[in-house]
Amino acid sequence: MIYRLRIKYLIPIFIALNIICTGMGMGVPIFNILFGFIIGWFAARKALELFNNTGEVLKKVFYYSLFCSGFTFLIMVALWGRLIPMIFDSSSDFVNFGIPMILFDPKISFIGWIILMIVVSPLLQLFTSIFSGYLVLTLRLAKKQI
Repeated sequence: MIYRLRIKYLIPIFIALNIICTGMGMGVPIFNILFGFIIGWFAARKALELFNNTGEVLKKVFYYSLFCSGFTFLIMVALWGRLIPMIFDSSSDFVNFGIPMILFDPKISFIGWIILMIVVSPLLQLFTSIFSGYLVLTLRLAKKQI
């Protein structure tokens, strides 16, 4: 079963799937955030196969989720981090850059977009993966008690 694969085989699989999710979103990590649900589900199932202690299962779910969202953070830094010097360039054209103008000033909208892509998106992936992992664990524990 796939839950019994060693972690050294799973890391390249998760890295490849994370890169594919980034490519499908064309640099906007919406699919990476949705991939967090799969990560959490898989992490909880794998941890339940390995451990009987609930505390250990929760730690493993958190570590797996943290690893995958950390890799998403590195991808977003590589994609969007090169645009940070534009903030300090007075000749930058933020209006015609192609990002949504979500705030009133184009420069502030650009800064908000960069923060959203680099910081908030990996955090959302972390939250979705932890949520789905804990949901799987809760459903499994409820099934055992019934």
